[in-house]
Amino acid sequence: MTDATETPDGEAYLTAITGIIADVEDVERKMAAVQIAQLRTLAAAGRLADEQGGHPHMRVRLSDMVLRSISAEVAGVMRMTDRTVQRRIGEARLIIEGFPAAVAAWEAGRIVRGHVLAIVDAGANLPAGLWAEFEAVAIERCERDTPNRVRGELDILAHRMHPRSFAERHDEAAAGRCVRLVPGRDGMSDLVATLPTVIAEGVHDRLTQQARAIVDTREERASKSDVVATDQRSTDQVRADVFADLLLAGTPALDDTRDTTAGPLGAIRARVQVLVPAATLTGANDGPCDLTGRSPIDPATARALAGDTGIWERLFHDPTTGVTVATDSYRVPSGMRRFLQARDQHCRFPGCRVAAIRCEVDHTHDHALGGKTELSNLAHLCQRHHSMKQFTAWKVRQLKGGVLEWTSPLGRTYREDAPTPAVAFTPAAALPGDPAPF
Repeated sequence: MTDATETPDGEAYLTAITGIIADVEDVERKMAAVQIAQLRTLAAAGRLADEQGGHPHMRVRLSDMVLRSISAEVAGVMRMTDRTVQRRIGEARLIIEGFPAAVAAWEAGRIVRGHVLAIVDAGANLPAGLWAEFEAVAIERCERDTPNRVRGELDILAHRMHPRSFAERHDEAAAGRCVRLVPGRDGMSDLVATLPTVIAEGVHDRLTQQARAIVDTREERASKSDVVATDQRSTDQVRADVFADLLLAGTPALDDTRDTTAGPLGAIRARVQVLVPAATLTGANDGPCDLTGRSPIDPATARALAGDTGIWERLFHDPTTGVTVATDSYRVPSGMRRFLQARDQHCRFPGCRVAAIRCEVDHTHDHALGGKTELSNLAHLCQRHHSMKQFTAWKVRQLKGGVLEWTSPLGRTYREDAPTPAVAFTPAAALPGDPAPF
């Protein structure tokens, strides 16, 4: 393992990077202050439009013409179009007036701009009367993690707080599914499909697996195919080409097909990891289900997936602490790996959201150096962060409860708590004559 601090220029490097980090912190504070000031100024412009629009001398009360005029004036200073400024004024008012506690937390340095946008994006779908309640819970959650990590969790929280069931709202949204063609430049276009989340996730996963299979086997198959031998496409390019092949021809062009039967590449199917609350699975409620921390999916789809799958993972948690203590399944892989997938849910490097099913199980204390293969010494890391742990001066140790403590080359520590358990049981007093729950 290499250590950047042991190089001849190690001291100079540490001095330089320490100064850069201090400058970044100072710039972030100043940027936050400027961004908040700009939002407040734009929101004030919107309020002025309301006030002037309601003036008795105005022909039309709350006229949109007043807002357009003010937007055009501001646009001249900001060097933007008046349409863009008018849209930004509306967004600023929603943030400043609708979610003031989030702005205050941002101003105090407790959260960052990305957190505020995630809170507003999720909370704005709720009736305005619930914004303050949602905001309070969301801010507390945001203080413990990065914006991209909490975004999916905030969406789930907002859906569960909504007075209308998620299933009802999903049915309405699904009616808007469509495919759009957006012309681009240089003979290119964007083909955009609006689909239910679980279907879109499955499509993308299958394309990704097929693209990786092609890229990973180029050298092995180069001697058998002139096409493969000259293939220098990136993963994104292969994914796009396979997408077109499947839609236009039904099979990937480079697959080993015989007659109408798809070969190994065409046989690849998508993997989608879904967490389904027991009450939703049984039909007791129609709350949203979690697509591994990414976004919610509708309960009907989750039940259908549960009914068709050959993989069952039953999780047991301590009813008091909520900590996972055991697991079983129909198909039996390593019980330890199943437990870790349930606990970690994603890569355990701060801020990373790569799903656990696409990560590697890493020995926190290297096995070659005496680390044991036990739950308290294992955690999921994606390939990128697994390599970084091995080949850079970043270090990690595992504390109780699956908490990881990362230390940077500068000695800064970043605490990575275990994700919120997917399943938790709350003990309730049994009534006389009640049957046993299991």
